[in-house]
Amino acid sequence: MVVVGLARRDDRIKQMSKELAAAKEPGKLHAIRADVCKEEDLLSAFDWVDRELGGADVLVNNAGYWSHVGIDDGTVELWNKILNTNVIGSSICSREYLKSVEKHKKEVGHIFVVNSVVGHIVMVDSPMYCASKHALRALSMCLRRKLADQQSKIKVTDICPGLTKTEILDNSTRQGIFDHVSCLASEDVAAVIVDCLSASPVTQICEVVMNPVPTSIAAY
Repeated sequence: MVVVGLARRDDRIKQMSKELAAAKEPGKLHAIRADVCKEEDLLSAFDWVDRELGGADVLVNNAGYWSHVGIDDGTVELWNKILNTNVIGSSICSREYLKSVEKHKKEVGHIFVVNSVVGHIVMVDSPMYCASKHALRALSMCLRRKLADQQSKIKVTDICPGLTKTEILDNSTRQGIFDHVSCLASEDVAAVIVDCLSASPVTQICEVVMNPVPTSIAAY
């Protein structure tokens, strides 16, 4: 599989691409510098994929932003950053992916939305983040229903992990949590995506909720 990774800091993706090539792993990884909050960056990235690779077959919406901010003490700037990253950016990518699929007349495809268990529950200290994840679930459900009404073969899957060891949390929060409780690894989430891709053409896995065991934080 040929993968295109979008990131504000593309140096890590470039390094991973070199490591994969050196290990003679199958497939190829391209790096594109893009800020998911900037529509022009995303449009440019999808244009490159269209021109250089003939469009996309699979989309993984994985960008996310978390802030420990409430309704009573939040700022519009932080609220906008959460919603623009988690909801608007994902929606732009899904829109452009569907345009690409139609342009290249692809009959099948798959959209993954890496969501969270807080799309099912709430955490009182992160209301806007929870709201963004609930919004993502609703958007996926609407898109899935619309594609079904169109008799489309494009699948939409929400992946809702529990606590996962990533950099979405700040350093102090990571040190205070990850060292004391069980958590998923990003590889665990990636493995689930691969499993969903391996399902039969007529099987759509609409949602996967996954938690580490034992679970003590954000359990669902």
